[in-house]
Amino acid sequence: MGKWKMVGFDTAFEDVTRFGTKIKQEDYLPTGLYPVVDRGKEPIAGYTNLTHGIYSNVPAVIFGGHTRIIKYIETPIFLGADGVKLLHLKSEKYHPKYMYYCLLYAKIPNTGYNRHFKWLKELTFPIPPLDVQQKIANVLDKASALIDLRRAQLDKLDLLIKSQFVEMFGDPVTNPMGWQQMTFKQASIRLSDGPFGSNLKSEHYAPSGVRVIRLQNIGIGVFIDDDKAFVPQTHYEKIKKYTCKSGEIVIGTLGEPNLRACIIPESIDVAINKADCVHYIPKPELLTNEFVCQYINCPATLTLASGMIHGQTRARVSSGQIAEMPLYIPPLELQNEFADFVSQVENQKKLLQQSLFQLELNYKSLMQKCFRGEVF
Repeated sequence: MGKWKMVGFDTAFEDVTRFGTKIKQEDYLPTGLYPVVDRGKEPIAGYTNLTHGIYSNVPAVIFGGHTRIIKYIETPIFLGADGVKLLHLKSEKYHPKYMYYCLLYAKIPNTGYNRHFKWLKELTFPIPPLDVQQKIANVLDKASALIDLRRAQLDKLDLLIKSQFVEMFGDPVTNPMGWQQMTFKQASIRLSDGPFGSNLKSEHYAPSGVRVIRLQNIGIGVFIDDDKAFVPQTHYEKIKKYTCKSGEIVIGTLGEPNLRACIIPESIDVAINKADCVHYIPKPELLTNEFVCQYINCPATLTLASGMIHGQTRARVSSGQIAEMPLYIPPLELQNEFADFVSQVENQKKLLQQSLFQLELNYKSLMQKCFRGEVF
């Protein structure tokens, strides 16, 4: 790579966001003529039937200013309204897919819910000859496709759990099997939001101590353990009434989607749930954790909650609103049968996740070799 020229972001990329038409999230359609691409994780956030203002000078790149998510765009699109940058290459001497991988490889610091575009503008990229850019893009495309395939297999297993739930218990909105219903509060031993305000701030965090469960840790049926935070034992003693433990449910009430739940893994013995992360313990004589968790994660349950979502800038569901949501109560033996099914599927998922982890490690190593000039 010694002969490869280094170029800055502004030399290679042009910010063309002004040429894209932005669609507000409330105007997204489930289907339509053209896709809407925003800062979120999903490749396509929604659709629109508008025709005027579509951006068609593709390929291009989308950068999520708040999320740091980078997407490669090959078809005409409309933009999501918030925190999106649309980038186009200034010259044909840069291979579009190669430059996209350059952005993925770049180290963009996470500064929280802030705009990260200023960090992007400080990047520099190694530029080999165009034929080498093409070869690198092809190699990384193949490695990326293997990762996408493994993720798709995991998604199918998640879908299998959702399908089994509806088959055994019916839709949470219509309750077609006529199960007895209670509110979440009536069926609970504990329903508690985390500490707000000065009780728990980022300055209270420490390198080790008692784990803090935050919104970014709560996925749809999965605990995301990438981003860890702790408080020292001394501060934990002040807020220990918010203690939650492994095997218990935490519910995210802010973000995407606005209602999602997972079970705290065995690796976390004791933790504190942060604000907007509701700690829920159902009455064991009525409900299993696996059943409640999947009930919350049903798309239909989000429909139940949709009328409760409030907040102009950052929509959320409050713990009080969750407390009043309906929750049907099937026989425990049926719930236990479902829990056994979930356990079997989760064992299959663990094997696939191990394979995915190894593929991702190989992919990162391959990227490093490519951009160091060790492959071609």
